Amino acid sequence: MTDRTVKDQLTSDHHELYDTLVARRYFAKFDRITGHLGRVAAEMENEGKLTRTEARLLGVYLKAVATTFRALNHKYLMTGRGETAPRLTIDRHESGFPVAQELMTMAVDAQQAEKHLAGMPSETELKDRMVRQIVGDQVIPTALQFALSQRYYYEALAAGGMFWARNDPDAQWIEDLGSRRHFLVHWAVWDTQVNLPVVYLMDLEDSGKRPILNDAYRWPQAQAALMAQSVGGLKLLTIATGFDKDFADLHPKRLRRVILGPMYSSSFTLQSGPISKVLEGAKAPEGQDWALVWTVEDLISDREEEVKDGWFSSVQRQVYKLDPVAGVELGATRQDRMIILPEKPYQVLVEQNPRGLQGLRKFVVGAGGRLIPTL
Repeated sequence: MTDRTVKDQLTSDHHELYDTLVARRYFAKFDRITGHLGRVAAEMENEGKLTRTEARLLGVYLKAVATTFRALNHKYLMTGRGETAPRLTIDRHESGFPVAQELMTMAVDAQQAEKHLAGMPSETELKDRMVRQIVGDQVIPTALQFALSQRYYYEALAAGGMFWARNDPDAQWIEDLGSRRHFLVHWAVWDTQVNLPVVYLMDLEDSGKRPILNDAYRWPQAQAALMAQSVGGLKLLTIATGFDKDFADLHPKRLRRVILGPMYSSSFTLQSGPISKVLEGAKAPEGQDWALVWTVEDLISDREEEVKDGWFSSVQRQVYKLDPVAGVELGATRQDRMIILPEKPYQVLVEQNPRGLQGLRKFVVGAGGRLIPTL
């Protein structure tokens, strides 16, 4: 490998994990991290920042992220063990997650999962062949191990429950409010711009003649409109006001965006700024060398105003409350940022107390995986 190749690998945002042990450490790290995310959502519910319904729905998406990582772990289990073994590509700059293309490929694979499984030997048969090769031929059954890992991958895809590149909007009825119905609309994407899973929650009041979920005309249009606007570069204010204008009888009262990441780790990512110094100073052992940032952007309607819609009619439009400091630049009522990290990096963070991380809510992973919220 030339010096230029090494330099390119160290500076490129996208990086292939080509070594077996490196890939397995990566997935083991995310297995631990995703195991803590549900506890953060539960803590937010306990603090009144999420309702029970919101926490439950968010928990479904968090579980889906963990399921996706487990499926990818099967796919890349034999990385570095053969010329044809696939390699995972991650975004190592301000993400730490697999690139969106990995999710898109996985969606295509899922469509053909049953076909692949039908053409593969069973798990029992593959394991029996492995034993015969090990005992009889005294060779490592690499090809059979790869075949079994791919079978596990396709079985996981067939079982479902993944976090896809697109997770189209669904809605949960909450209550009737006189002539309106209150729904919690939820959807999610693997944002291609930042390579991070992003969940959206919208409190929607419906004043249409039929409930939105039973309306074969409005609901597909509303779903398409929301998915088209689910881009990290768009402010919540832009998404909500555009939706409000497009649908006269749908009233977005609140819109939240939950950004899961970035994940920082000295082993896998190229971080800069204060988080880099924290992880460098911690010198934490494998499995504890990480930090995950979790951001919640929140846009809340302050009131409704009646505006003209044509010559003889008028409609209700939302007037949103914006952050008193960031205002239109943030495009939201507020933004809450949290960081989840093990004890050793947290101790260094407290000692260094860097200005850039002072405003983040901290969740510390203690002994036995216990989650400790701090002020």
